[in-house]
Amino acid sequence: MSRIGKLPITIPSGVTIDVDKNNLVTVKGPKGELTQPVDPDMILETEDGSFVVKRPTEQKRHKALHGLYRTLINNMVVGVSEGYTLEMEVVGVGYKAEAKGKNHLELALGFSHPVVMILPPEVTVEAETKRGTNPKIVLTSVDKQLIGQMAAKIRALRPPEPYKGKGIRFKGEQIRRKAGKAGAK
Repeated sequence: MSRIGKLPITIPSGVTIDVDKNNLVTVKGPKGELTQPVDPDMILETEDGSFVVKRPTEQKRHKALHGLYRTLINNMVVGVSEGYTLEMEVVGVGYKAEAKGKNHLELALGFSHPVVMILPPEVTVEAETKRGTNPKIVLTSVDKQLIGQMAAKIRALRPPEPYKGKGIRFKGEQIRRKAGKAGAK
């Protein structure tokens, strides 16, 4: 049995999980609402304050889907109850980040022009610049997949390079550094 798939999902107070006849799971909570279609073969049940995903057979396909859908539904429950936050830092001389509104991000990354990103309405962005520290970008959302995708797109604008470490990185991310040229001896 799948170690992840057999774990029950605890439903916090204020969160409801609804399953319709087409196995479309809707999770509502204080922070929002998320939906996820689930394979029609999977068995979805609510048992005394927890939600359980079961598989009908021991086929390889069902085993693969068992843990996947349990994790997706658990991420939805955590998202609508607590939310997700990702922090990023912009490292480099002259690199800047500025939030204009809830989902507009303007970046100065050493290009000849500023880079403007318009994020989906489900993701809110904040930018913080303090003197003497690297600018920080904070993304918050209820959808874990969407926030990760947006963070990856922002990071792809200027990924950290290994010689000086300049670029956009996740907070706490370790960049493998390389030695430059040895120079004249």
